[in-house]
Amino acid sequence: MRRQVLLLRGVNIGPRNRVPMVELRNALEEAGFTEVKTYLQSGNVVLSTKANLEETARELEGLIQQRFGLEIAVVGRTGAELARVVARNPLGDVATDPKRYQVSFLDGPLPAATRANLEQARVESERFVVHGREIYAWHPAGVARSKLWGALAGRSLGVTATARNWTTVTKLLELVEGVG
Repeated sequence: MRRQVLLLRGVNIGPRNRVPMVELRNALEEAGFTEVKTYLQSGNVVLSTKANLEETARELEGLIQQRFGLEIAVVGRTGAELARVVARNPLGDVATDPKRYQVSFLDGPLPAATRANLEQARVESERFVVHGREIYAWHPAGVARSKLWGALAGRSLGVTATARNWTTVTKLLELVEGVG
């Protein structure tokens, strides 16, 4: 059995795309997944399965479509991949508030042209690092008015992406490791 982290894009934000986590956990267990845990209401799932990550993500998308009538993109990482994301922490020396430190998880490599757009969107105090299929972003003034955050959260990246703050990322690793 492999531990996997599945991140749902854009659920439970406002009145749209409502996916109750208790019902989602029950549906996943009924589908044969084990050790299913969710964290918060923003679509964070940790589970164990023999399936590969891509199969699990597609199965979860289908389950959400069937059970809740929603088309929700799912981005996944293995437990080992998430551990590397946390260990890498390229902005840890400047990111002093974990709520303002975000990791965007991508379903594929970021197109080269998109990097330039992100650089143009950021203000001087903001930082971001692209590493593989993750973008680490530090927003010291918060995300509410950040153009960089708007570019990261929108659909203009050229790949499917979903972001989590550093507190959530580290908590998900605890769940993968059986700590939380």
